[in-house]
Amino acid sequence: MSHNSFGHLFRVTTWGESHGPALGCVVDGCPPGLKLTAEDIQVWLDKRRPGQGKFVTQRQEPDAVKILSGVFEDDRTDGQVTTGTPISMLIENVDQRSRDYSEIAQAFRPGHADYPYFAKYGVRDYRGSGRASARETAARVAAGAVARKVIGGVAVRAALVQIGPHTVDRARWDWDQTLRNPFWCPDAETVAVWEEHLEKTRKAGSSTGAVVEVEAIGVPPGWGAPIYGKIDAELAAALMSINAAKGVEIGAGFAAAAFSGEENADEMRMGNDGPTFTSNKAGGVLGGITTGSPVVARVAFKPTSSILTPRKSLNEAGEEIEVRTKGRHDPCVGIRAAPVVEAMTACVLADAFLRHRAQTGGEAFQPGHRD
Repeated sequence: MSHNSFGHLFRVTTWGESHGPALGCVVDGCPPGLKLTAEDIQVWLDKRRPGQGKFVTQRQEPDAVKILSGVFEDDRTDGQVTTGTPISMLIENVDQRSRDYSEIAQAFRPGHADYPYFAKYGVRDYRGSGRASARETAARVAAGAVARKVIGGVAVRAALVQIGPHTVDRARWDWDQTLRNPFWCPDAETVAVWEEHLEKTRKAGSSTGAVVEVEAIGVPPGWGAPIYGKIDAELAAALMSINAAKGVEIGAGFAAAAFSGEENADEMRMGNDGPTFTSNKAGGVLGGITTGSPVVARVAFKPTSSILTPRKSLNEAGEEIEVRTKGRHDPCVGIRAAPVVEAMTACVLADAFLRHRAQTGGEAFQPGHRD
């Protein structure tokens, strides 16, 4: 199985399965001298960790990370720092229940990766979907914690903006609210609406979709490259690689199709510290290169495919069957997706920063500042 790595200069390889003994990642290309401890990584893993509420999977995983390589400490380093060599991290699985999947060992679950995996490889790990499980995203969050160290001046944050048909009211948007409720919701009044919707969904044994919005503040102009190295294209690819992601938009996204040219154009002004934009329909990216405005993207997640409602399908013998999926599953995968979306965004930006620095030395031309 190939294609378990992404990135160029900041390169991440994840490994492991949902019901294996452990999973983890290797981060290659991290610059030396950055302070990095397991605690720096754990704080982000705890935000993604399962079992923290009735609207997420009840699988109890501490997600305790171990750094196996790539760091060093002595009396000259002022704490543990990166060495510039590959950083390997391990997260043990401690609460697998493989017996929950014995009934579907030869069945293809509708909406899952069962059939295409089997068609491609002729073998599949049906226990919790194996490599296709959202459990794999824990390793991405660990890698994202390292990426945040590389781009220390950039703040990456995400929020849920829609669950099922219910969207937030942007007039009530408050980022602080995302830390005060279990849904990463920036609109306090929408929390109760989501709770009611999710309670009905959970009791019905069904699932619902969601949309996560991510924002990166402090990205300077100049990151990314034209044509085939566009940072928005790489960000879209990274976000689409997250389990259950079915759509990505940058800035205004699909809404821009209804705009006029005047409405869509982000006008520019000269500020005290250089150019500024009066709006951000472009999502902080023009021509594949960052503008200095916040980089903004949204990801649509499909409803969890593991549901109790019987659905018609096939088994490996080609027989028509009915499938209902038992086990512990998220009624809405989007709830725990916000930390994953943040992590993938951080990894893309860390890679873009290192590539920009390698090609240009890191300086971006500012109008009005030419010598």
